[in-house]
Amino acid sequence: MIPIYLDYNATTPLDPTVVEAMLPYLREHYGNPSSTHTLGKTAHEAVEGARRQVAQLLGAHADEIVFTGGGTEASNLALKGSVFTKLCGSFAHPASNKHIVISAIEHPATVEPCQFLQRLGCRITVTVVPVDGRGLVDPDAVSKELERGARLVSIMHSNNEVGTLQPIKEIAALTREHGALMHTDAAQSLGKVPVEVNDLGVDLLTLAGHKLYAPKGVGVLYVRRGVKLEPLLHGAGHEGGRRAGTENVPYLVGLGAACAIASQGLPESTRKLRGLRDRLWERLRGGLGERIVLNGHPEKRLPNTLNANFVGHIGAELLEKVPEIAASTGSACHEGKVHQSPVLCAMGVPPEIGRGALRLTVGRFTTEEQVDRAAEMLIRAAKRGAMP
Repeated sequence: MIPIYLDYNATTPLDPTVVEAMLPYLREHYGNPSSTHTLGKTAHEAVEGARRQVAQLLGAHADEIVFTGGGTEASNLALKGSVFTKLCGSFAHPASNKHIVISAIEHPATVEPCQFLQRLGCRITVTVVPVDGRGLVDPDAVSKELERGARLVSIMHSNNEVGTLQPIKEIAALTREHGALMHTDAAQSLGKVPVEVNDLGVDLLTLAGHKLYAPKGVGVLYVRRGVKLEPLLHGAGHEGGRRAGTENVPYLVGLGAACAIASQGLPESTRKLRGLRDRLWERLRGGLGERIVLNGHPEKRLPNTLNANFVGHIGAELLEKVPEIAASTGSACHEGKVHQSPVLCAMGVPPEIGRGALRLTVGRFTTEEQVDRAAEMLIRAAKRGAMP
């Protein structure tokens, strides 16, 4: 049995068009992009073609696209590379002034590099700004830290759990006023909502291929012209000297194709996803009433993301009752204790309610019939054995 897939924020299946684009570079076009013979030139042209496709989706210049091994590497390069370099204008200050601002709901790919830098003895100050009950960052809180000397701000474009969209454009305007760098993790947003780097005003932006119907293990860091980063990987001068290592040609071709599809599909894709998400919510709400509570902002969130608390349940246990559905939870059970996700904790969701959280995310291949069946099964399971 193939379950109804409602976990698109975890990963996406490969789009068939992406697979077709990759196949020639898995079979016959196997040259090293750095080689000067015909096979090498073919591979090089494919890589640069993919770079242009990614740039088009982001509204960027092709030379601002740095290919990485995934979104996690991209965010690590943005944060560590900014701190390590002595050439970056925003960090050309005494070491004691190295001050980074992140939010309380960032992905571990942002949180962990900051903690590593502190453990490394880089004399880094990391300030974590809070979010409100809907998962929104207050730009004024960021502004106060910039006035205290923050040199780098990293706020995710949209949250992977509850889908809340952050006021990145407003925050980026503040960083520019103070001469600081602005990084945003937009891995969840690409292909779902418009994301253009010049409109947002960001200096650095993370993209993950497997959130965009491309393969796992490939990503991008957008680096605005003029921003200097110390590479994480040192070797030959690949990616303009910013990321050493022979390019993964088939995967990059796949990522380029995925970005081209996303560019052509907006805004129709946004409308379709929102319609499916709202259809699912309306059916669940109609069947469960006040026994289901929405997490995240009701409007300012990803069009495909529904995170809700099934009151009286533990999310993981509820999913076990419906193996026909593939989805994620907002809590985990270890040694008999239920641990709520850090995101829901940061939002102030009461544990007795948040323990029943499920993240249900639709995608390109979700159908209305699947949504209706999933809602019916969840309603039926939720009505059985709810705790007081």
